[in-house]
Amino acid sequence: MIKIALIAHDGKKADMVSFILANQSFLKGTKLYATGTTGKHIANEGFEVVKLLSGPLGGDAQIATMVATGEIDAVFFFRDPLDKHPHEPDVQMLMRQCDVHNVPLATNPKAAHYLLKGIRDTVD
Repeated sequence: MIKIALIAHDGKKADMVSFILANQSFLKGTKLYATGTTGKHIANEGFEVVKLLSGPLGGDAQIATMVATGEIDAVFFFRDPLDKHPHEPDVQMLMRQCDVHNVPLATNPKAAHYLLKGIRDTVD
């Protein structure tokens, strides 16, 4: 089963929910992990999701650890580049771990669309 981590900055949570709903038929067959508030929004749409800590409280770091230990196959992190984030070091660490461990990372809905298409093509 494919394991996907979902994270969205506050200004991008609606985009994440829209993305999840648009791809629900495929995503229902995956194991979803999310940072706290993002996970709450996703769960409210009827998805089963493992909710970790919120990003500022360490959720980004938790997902980075899961990436480093091979527990995550892909990361969808909808970032808001126009807002300040006090936990930016954790964000950078997560992105670095994805690069180090060769885990695909999509940081916006269009990239997520293409990444998910690639995952689908690999699984089919």
